[in-house]
Amino acid sequence: MRSTCIWRNRNKARRAGWRAAALLLAPSLLGMAVFYLLPFLEVIRRSFTDAAGRRFLGLANYQTVLTNRAFHTAAANTARFLCVCIPALLAVSLVMALLARAAGRHGQLFQTSFLLPLAVPVASIVLLWKVLFAQNGLVSSLLAALGAAPVDFMGTGAAFWVLIATYLWKNSGYDLVLWSAGLDRIPPAQYEAAAVDGANSWQVFRWITWPGLRPTLYLTALLSLINSFKVFREAYLVAGQYPHESMYLLQHLFNNWFLNLELGRITAAAVLLVGGMLAVAGVCLAVCRYRKRKNLC
Repeated sequence: MRSTCIWRNRNKARRAGWRAAALLLAPSLLGMAVFYLLPFLEVIRRSFTDAAGRRFLGLANYQTVLTNRAFHTAAANTARFLCVCIPALLAVSLVMALLARAAGRHGQLFQTSFLLPLAVPVASIVLLWKVLFAQNGLVSSLLAALGAAPVDFMGTGAAFWVLIATYLWKNSGYDLVLWSAGLDRIPPAQYEAAAVDGANSWQVFRWITWPGLRPTLYLTALLSLINSFKVFREAYLVAGQYPHESMYLLQHLFNNWFLNLELGRITAAAVLLVGGMLAVAGVCLAVCRYRKRKNLC
């Protein structure tokens, strides 16, 4: 009888907790539904209609997007940019965080110096690009002084790597802070035990630091992915609507379609992009769950 009463009290407390949680989350969920979910459902609907959203066209918009050469170029460049810049940013910022930690007191000055690019306005970065990488810029002048031919970096395939370098320079300090927070979560007792056992630096990183940083890795990778879509501002201000083909991203494509009021193409491409991102997220989640089950076994 007593156990039954305890069980009922627990159920009542659990239901009360769920009601309180639902009440607190209701404003946020309502705002998300109004400002995100409903507009996206409208985007899905309009991807099957004409630009006015009245005449049903079936899969015509999707067929137009999938056979469009500009979409193929922009999607390939965006995928290439993400595949290069995200791993490079994670690796560079992690090395910087480890160096700052090893520097001790001087590491704070090291971290501050790499956070300064976050405070630099976009217009200043654009001006720096033009001064350095234009056909008559400082880098081309240096090459000419060394006997090489001047290069218009923003008008050749090198523009893609300039974009990568700018992204790394702009965001490495932000990721450094995230990695540093993850390093602070690792108990110092583990490092002390490793030092007593005679572990070298690589063994300490492999068996203590890296496993302790895995939760931080997921968050840092997600925020880096979000920040990667902001690099469009610099590319647009430097090269305009139609930059060199190597740095023509999906953001350029969507901007040009919007200016031409090609709403059918935009909505269809947006649905395809979201579907692709959800597929990638699902695969990553399945891999993470598989690895967790394997480790538990």
